[in-house]
Amino acid sequence: MFTLLIFGTSSFLYLTSPGLLIREFLAQTVISTQHRDWAWIFVGAEKRDYMVRMSHQFTETSALEKQDLQLIKYDPARKARSVEELISEPIDISDKFWKGKMIYVYDPTSVRIVTPHTVGEGERISSMVTRTGAVAGINGGGFIDPDGLGNGFAPIGLIMSGFDSVYTDVELETPQHIVGFTKEGTLVVGKYSLLQLKEMGVKEAVSFLAPRLIANGNPQITNGDGGWGRAPRTAIGQKEDGTLIFVVIDGRQTHSVGATLKEVQDLLLKEGAVNAGMMDGGASSELVVKGELLTKPSSRYGERRLPSGLLVYDDPDSYKVDRVWDGLLKINAGGAFDHPDYLKDLERQKQQQQQTKQQEPAKTQEPPKTDSTPPATTKPENPKPDTPASKPDTAKPPAKPDAGKQEPPAGGTTPGGTGTGTTNTPATNPGTANPGSANPGAANPGTATPGGNSPPASGGTGSTATGEPLDITKVPPGTGDGKVPAGASSGSTGASGTTTGGGSTSGTGTPGMGGAPATTVPNTNGTWAPPAAEGAKSQPAAPTTGSTSSGTAPSGSGTAANANASVPAASSSGTSASTPATGTQTGTGTAK
Repeated sequence: MFTLLIFGTSSFLYLTSPGLLIREFLAQTVISTQHRDWAWIFVGAEKRDYMVRMSHQFTETSALEKQDLQLIKYDPARKARSVEELISEPIDISDKFWKGKMIYVYDPTSVRIVTPHTVGEGERISSMVTRTGAVAGINGGGFIDPDGLGNGFAPIGLIMSGFDSVYTDVELETPQHIVGFTKEGTLVVGKYSLLQLKEMGVKEAVSFLAPRLIANGNPQITNGDGGWGRAPRTAIGQKEDGTLIFVVIDGRQTHSVGATLKEVQDLLLKEGAVNAGMMDGGASSELVVKGELLTKPSSRYGERRLPSGLLVYDDPDSYKVDRVWDGLLKINAGGAFDHPDYLKDLERQKQQQQQTKQQEPAKTQEPPKTDSTPPATTKPENPKPDTPASKPDTAKPPAKPDAGKQEPPAGGTTPGGTGTGTTNTPATNPGTANPGSANPGAANPGTATPGGNSPPASGGTGSTATGEPLDITKVPPGTGDGKVPAGASSGSTGASGTTTGGGSTSGTGTPGMGGAPATTVPNTNGTWAPPAAEGAKSQPAAPTTGSTSSGTAPSGSGTAANANASVPAASSSGTSASTPATGTQTGTGTAK
């Protein structure tokens, strides 16, 4: 549906005569702004350039007719009036496409051209009115306006106030488009040089490159709409009795699109104006009465900073112009890089972006925080989990691994030998399995011989062990810190067993509850030693003797969460003092 709408609209605009008129009107509207180059979108670059030339040509031809200064018959006696009688109440004006405000100024000699008070920056009309005590004011002449965000301090053309040239960017003999007032209050609209204005007795003047609307009672736009499209407008006209008419029309907004030049001309003709001209328009257009802004400027930041304004005073001679451009060799027009409101917008946008970035990670991290919290029920019931019953025998030095190979085993197995012992008596306290956890380690497979093929260790005997049975469900799991707890038992140290390369160990006899580092494995004599190096075979443990005992400990197994170590319980058996007991132990580990 949307595609069909675009196709239909495009076909109408580019393939029909009414569509061409609409495109030309849109191009005229764009040409009257600071973005005239974009008018090619509607009519093409060649037609755009032609329309720009025609606009300039009309501006020039409208200024050719010399103004009859004797046409205005102002009675100086009208100066004897009160402040309330100086201007009219604001009048609402409107048409099909626009709305605006209008006031009458009954004393034309009360108008002064006002300049900014601060060097380097233009000033808003409301500020000018309040600062200087004016009754009312409208925006004045044009200025250089980079990005539409200029600082209002770089005027174009001429500024005169109190018979004095405050600013000019051309030679004294070069004519410029001006709107001004003689000392008698006669409105002057046309193209004049500074020397000509002084000869004519012009007291106040400001420049703006725009067509003259009415000259000596004659409308200048007789065909078309003036060629400037629709936009906000500021205009000034004068009746034969000297009464001034200030007109400000809103534009580029939903409540008011804007007026054409001809619509403004026709309005002023209807009001009885015999001379009329355009002031700067667009986002600069505004009317202030008694300190209150009555219109709605189209600038996104409200009132703009301007280089000049036309203000109405009860005592016009009380105003002394500020010569803010004197002595300046270079004038900074400003732009987006130093516009205070624009920079504030950028800062707010940056802060909003930073806040958004900070909030997004917080939302994504909430679920992991909840999931990673360990449940309270996982706390072991063992009253002393940190005090194991047996610990590695630090008094006996551990066996040395093969030289040059210190990596912990992972992924392979190294079966140990079988241990033997003398006559044993049954153990009353069987060992229990206590799986542990350890930190992950690199896989180090060994060249292990199959279980049971290792040379048997010399038989060792353990002392008689007694104890109460231990509930294996209450043995705490490993903590994952690299310490590997052995099987829980109060029995004696068992004989050697096989060692699995995945990090699990087991041995004969009854394991104790002590923890052991993940990087050591038990010997057959109960001490702890580093694991066998890669490819190493298990070695027979030295024979030991002990007191008469026999028994069978149940086997157990455990698996570490990581590759370094897990210690399942041992299994062992013995028959008589003269017959060595044989036990095997296996453990498994998972390399990650």
